[in-house]
Parts: sequence; structure tokens; C-alpha cells
Amino acid sequence: MNSALVWFAIGFAFFLLEFLLPGFILFFFGIGAWVVALLSLFLDISLNTQIVIFIVSSLITVVLFRNWVRRKFGLTGVNAQQLEDEFIGKTAKAETAIKPGENGKVQFKGTSWDAASDAIISAGDNVLILETRSILLIVTPIKSL
Repeated sequence: MNSALVWFAIGFAFFLLEFLLPGFILFFFGIGAWVVALLSLFLDISLNTQIVIFIVSSLITVVLFRNWVRRKFGLTGVNAQQLEDEFIGKTAKAETAIKPGENGKVQFKGTSWDAASDAIISAGDNVLILETRSILLIVTPIKSL
């Protein structure tokens, strides 16, 4: 199999994972994988060299560009806090049952969100959003407060 294609797929996977996991770091590992894919397309490099290039280019891009890109796209801590303020302490409605250890869905601001709780929540119950973990809302039933 063509190593350039494999590295391209690995980079694409890192870009997709960036949407699921917070931190804005996996994006740069995707860049590193694409650097190796581009080099592999034109040069015959050993697997060990490809891995070293991947690690070095990923780490260099994280160190040099992460803060700059976060500022450029408004992903600084202030905006993250503003985003959290839009959720925490607000009321949502359970679309499905939510049980400890079993995620469910809540309706908040016209959108369906994955939700988890330490309490048993029935579909239709109003819930209070306690925290956010990436795209998962941690909720509690309002009646238990």
C-alpha cells in the first residue's frame, strides 16, 4: 500500500478526532501526518524516518502555531469561558431517559445534546446543566435541587 495514502488517512483521522476531543492539539498531528504524506509522495523514505518526521513536524507545529491559531480564530480561554457560561446553570429538557452510566439526550437551545447524569432522569423532565465535557452535557434533574 502507498505510504503517502496511509499518512493522508492518518492525518484526516486526526482532523476528525479534533472535533470530538477538546484541546486543539490533534489538528497539528494531522498536519504532521500530511507533511509525511507529501514527502512520501515524492521521496522514498523508510518507515522509521517517516515516524521521526511525523513526530518532529507535529511537535514543531504545536509549539510554533497553536497559540497563534487559537488567537486568530478566537479560541482563547475568554471565549471558552463565554461558551461555558452559555450552558452552565441553564435549563434543558430530557428527550430520552438518562441513567447513571447510560447517556441520554437533552434539548437545549433548539439542539439535541448528549447528556449524562448521576441521577435517574425520565424523558420530558427539566434538567439543570452542571458542566460541559466537550460535547457532553452533565445534568441533574431540577426536582432534586
